[in-house]
Amino acid sequence: MTDSDTNPTLAASDVGAAIGLLTRIPVRVDMDRATARGAKAAWAYPIAGLTVGFLVGIVGIGASLLGVPAPLAAALGLAVGIIVTGAMHEDGLADTADGLWGGWDPEGRLKIMKDSYIGAYGVIAIVLSLLIRWMILTTLIDADGGLWMIIAIAALSRTAMVVLMTWLPNARTGGLSRAVGRPDKMTAVIAAAIGGGFAIISLGGTIIIAAGITVLATLGCGIIARAKIGGQTGDILGATQQICEMGLGIGLICALAL
Repeated sequence: MTDSDTNPTLAASDVGAAIGLLTRIPVRVDMDRATARGAKAAWAYPIAGLTVGFLVGIVGIGASLLGVPAPLAAALGLAVGIIVTGAMHEDGLADTADGLWGGWDPEGRLKIMKDSYIGAYGVIAIVLSLLIRWMILTTLIDADGGLWMIIAIAALSRTAMVVLMTWLPNARTGGLSRAVGRPDKMTAVIAAAIGGGFAIISLGGTIIIAAGITVLATLGCGIIARAKIGGQTGDILGATQQICEMGLGIGLICALAL
């Protein structure tokens, strides 16, 4: 029996494993099976994104329909997203900003990224991310099809994580990304098909803009990470998700204005 027979490309348990890893949603996960699956479960990351995006959109739009002003409704939606994910991606963005721009060499940058303290670069990155995403949600909450855009953004931004995991090697010998492993190309293709497929259905013609932004943002993050630390880490993946989310939101809002 080959390894592909005992560890197939797709498994139903991967959805629970992805949601359990990327969110704080209480799901029952067989840890032994999830550990054995490792990076093969990454194809389900866009599904975890769909879940987060749905909760954010429902809370934000629901609050708006109840008469809550759009800016406050957006803040509530944003808060739900942060609570549901445990601020995992925000933490990655802060550590990445501190490490990549605070260190002088790859070893120093990785050391800073692992440090639990947050520096000026990290604080600024989080503040800007929260501000930009709050403004994006404020706009999309009142837009036609806004819920589907919010969900698509969440799915595509987590698809980018899988692509980056496949493209770049792990930059350090330990950490979450190293523990999960490196997905194969087929895993990344399936993730892209899921995230992209939902985006095509929900975004229509603007999928061209969304796809272009996702590719460029992922490529940019990957090139910088490879140049600065020689690969990717869990923090780099979190930062990539945040950057893709902001880029997609801005791009879709611009498309709405055309």
